[in-house]
Amino acid sequence: MKLVIVGGVAAGASAATRARRLAEDAQIVMFERGPDISFANCGLPYYLGGEITDRSKLLVVTPELLRARFKIDVRVQSEVVAIDRKAKMIRVRDLAASREYDESYDKLLLAPGAAPIRPPLPGLELPGIFTLRNLQDMDHIQAQLGKDVRQAVIVGAGFIGLELAENFVRRGVATTVIELQDQVLPPLDREMTTPLVDVLAAKGVKVLLGQSAESFEQAAEGLTVRLKSGSRIIAQLVVLGVGVRPESKLAVDAGLDVGPRGGIRVNEFLQSSDPDVYAVGDAIEVRDFVSGEPTQVPLAGPANRQGRIAAENIIGRATRYRGTQGTAIVGVFGCTLAMTGASEKSLRRSQRPFRMIYVHPSHHAGYYPGAEGMTIKVLFDPVTGRILGAQAVGGSGVDKRIDVLAVAIQAGMTVFDLEEMELAYAPQYGSAKDPINMAGFVAAGLLRGDHPQIDVSSLLALPPNERPFLLDVRTGEEFARGSITDAINIPIDELRSRLNELPLGRTIAAYCHVGQRGYLATRILLQAGFSAVNVGGGYKTYKLFRPM
Repeated sequence: MKLVIVGGVAAGASAATRARRLAEDAQIVMFERGPDISFANCGLPYYLGGEITDRSKLLVVTPELLRARFKIDVRVQSEVVAIDRKAKMIRVRDLAASREYDESYDKLLLAPGAAPIRPPLPGLELPGIFTLRNLQDMDHIQAQLGKDVRQAVIVGAGFIGLELAENFVRRGVATTVIELQDQVLPPLDREMTTPLVDVLAAKGVKVLLGQSAESFEQAAEGLTVRLKSGSRIIAQLVVLGVGVRPESKLAVDAGLDVGPRGGIRVNEFLQSSDPDVYAVGDAIEVRDFVSGEPTQVPLAGPANRQGRIAAENIIGRATRYRGTQGTAIVGVFGCTLAMTGASEKSLRRSQRPFRMIYVHPSHHAGYYPGAEGMTIKVLFDPVTGRILGAQAVGGSGVDKRIDVLAVAIQAGMTVFDLEEMELAYAPQYGSAKDPINMAGFVAAGLLRGDHPQIDVSSLLALPPNERPFLLDVRTGEEFARGSITDAINIPIDELRSRLNELPLGRTIAAYCHVGQRGYLATRILLQAGFSAVNVGGGYKTYKLFRPM
């Protein structure tokens, strides 16, 4: 059997090595348009910032190693320009020798990846404007940084854009981030990104939300970036990070089915509409693990797994790809944001019913030195409690909790299961009631009816004259430092003796700082005959919804 693979990096290289381990007698040929067959593209921003100092460390595997260890015929600087599915041939352009030739296949695997989007803006081809996809792009940006760059503009506040912002600041470059949406990191829910916006501002990064670049012009100081708002920004370096688009032209030209956003359509075995042509990685349309709907999720982890699974199916096994749930994480200036599964905004778009809770625990026992806070948001089915998605922001420990929740989603677990999770505990690592357990307690209590809840977003959406009676049960000192508009303050320790001050004919929404005292207040009020709800996540969650 002759397997031809188009593209390396994560998916293609994983497929090639897995295929070799399963079939020693297979003929495996890999084609890569660039000079590097597999590299750590997630590490590129950190080389630019000096965190990674050895460029060779970014080379995950070399053509020489693949040839020697895995007996793979690796051909770099070779672009596949056409597929003849009937003849089972591909057309290859040897970029180094300036020639073209045909190569046959029995099975073909497409792993061309996705290319950075370059919007058609005036001046986009001026020197000093870059995208970041590979080592060569990185080298060009590194060379530009060596030319006395004092100011940089990053267009797009996605994962790569914010990682670049951190690393440019590390190099002493004043950095501005421009984002069309009203938040950074658009895949996450907006309020969960508020702490990161604060951190970026504290580190001197200027974040312009709800704005977009209109054109680029040459200037005496380098470049002028014109915004649609009319503002102008001077920079000596501009990096575009407005998203990626599947490199599916090869598949389209060959008549393979693609989705509305250009992703190559595959089945659960990662076969395209041609059973002898498989496709993996950022170029394909996948099934959303939570919703079951087709989507595109350009992430390294899924790409690696897809390459491995496709190889198994090509060799003769029947291995299914379960779908992608979009588990992702980013760290910027010590602030970590992570997500897995569905977001609130995606659930609202699909009109799927859900409930949500927020908790604000520390990453380990508070009495042990160094405890760092975090905010966890969990979305779940309002009837069964099945976990649909989760997000977290904070310092240490965010990665651990989002990974636990990612596994819970894969396993079809419910918020009731989170209550019972037995996780490793010592005071320097966690708490006897881990943040995962706390999220389970709050969510399960909500479904059981122990503490009726009003979400902050729902509260803020109500006209002022339709809002419940707001009761702040924090201390007077806490209340003086800030409160929800129109709230009255009765500290929780005085509540039982002051119930006569509250209206019996009106729903009371109780809140504290993070929700715990608000929960107790709700229980007291309900058992005293009042109509009461807890404001989910308390005043700390309320502050996440402030305008940016």
